[in-house]
Amino acid sequence: MDMTEALLTKIKASMAHAMQGEFYRNHFRGIHPEAIQSREDFEKLPFTEKEDLREAYPLGLLAVQEEAIVRIHSSSGTTGTPVIIPYTQQDVDDWAVMFARCYETAGVTRQDRVHITPGYGLWTAGIGFQRGAELLGAMAIPLGPGNTDKQIKMMIDLQSTVLCATSSYALLLAEEIEKRGVREQIALRKSLIGSERWGEKMRSRIAAELGVELYDIYGLTEIYGPGIGISCKHACGMHLWTDYLYYEIIDPKTGEPRRNGEIGELVITTLRKEGAPLIRYRTHDLTRELSGDCPCGLDFPRIDTLIGRSDDMVKVKGTIIYPSRVDELLATIKDVSSEYQIIIDHLNGRDILNLLFETTLQDRAALKSLEKTVETAFKDRIGLTPHAKAVGMGELPRSEKKSTRIFDNRY
Repeated sequence: MDMTEALLTKIKASMAHAMQGEFYRNHFRGIHPEAIQSREDFEKLPFTEKEDLREAYPLGLLAVQEEAIVRIHSSSGTTGTPVIIPYTQQDVDDWAVMFARCYETAGVTRQDRVHITPGYGLWTAGIGFQRGAELLGAMAIPLGPGNTDKQIKMMIDLQSTVLCATSSYALLLAEEIEKRGVREQIALRKSLIGSERWGEKMRSRIAAELGVELYDIYGLTEIYGPGIGISCKHACGMHLWTDYLYYEIIDPKTGEPRRNGEIGELVITTLRKEGAPLIRYRTHDLTRELSGDCPCGLDFPRIDTLIGRSDDMVKVKGTIIYPSRVDELLATIKDVSSEYQIIIDHLNGRDILNLLFETTLQDRAALKSLEKTVETAFKDRIGLTPHAKAVGMGELPRSEKKSTRIFDNRY
């Protein structure tokens, strides 16, 4: 992303504000915002890592007086101490503005009925989808996660037109609607999908089974939540709301800038956040910058659809494996579904990779042949041979939140 003089001024102001708080006062000790005179100066600043935020638990990120905080949100804490993010009223309002802009970009209007399935509470998702819909003037239907029977009943009775969900739960709902034969009673026309990356095969299944246009919505708890970017009807990457944030793409290993559309890790700096501003925050999401104007006419830059996370990869027998590469591989093989799991074990002194995938095939010989095809393709494209096992459709678990694809039992 280009850095103009006006943008540099905003970044320095955000940095100065962040240093009103204890965390960044220590993080940038000896550095003065006015010393940042160029993009090159800015790129010398230390990154902010998620572990830094965990160490600031509970309210070490505060950059305003506690009385100015109207809400907190938090990460799940499933991989360690949770990260708590405080919000001022301006933060809450800014987030709603960005989210309403996401809905508008997806073609959602005041006449729509927005069916919200992501979780509420400390998680940022549900309330973000709700506030954005309300600001837009659409009807919000805030069901939250779970209770699929009720979800489908309300979808039919209230004639919901927009589904907000994780890709995993959207797939679960699509399968249930198909199984119950109620597709013709459903009025959905669009679906905003967020919180996890998803492959083209899963995308096609959800779109076909629900009969909807799909939009990727982007965000993370540390940076407001979902709603800081979204794809448009042309599905050529995601527009980021750069009046509220500045982004960089870096080499995940060296931290050096990636230019000219090279794949790297997304790094975000907030420009208006008051409660917990973040400077050069490493998201660990892998993407690339897309050049040129978008056919939709939006004057906001684009990044590519996420291809995975730099901390999602695993190494087996010296081969690095990203879930995104497995998605891409399986999408090319006929009769293989979008759903799979990788289970890695260490037995008798060697690593074993088991790959379970769903298929509609039932003939025993056909299944054996398909397993062999998957093993060969995996070896050719990724570099090692798995033990492939075909299972029936729906046998792998579905999730109301994010699906776990890789289970590493070696440690």
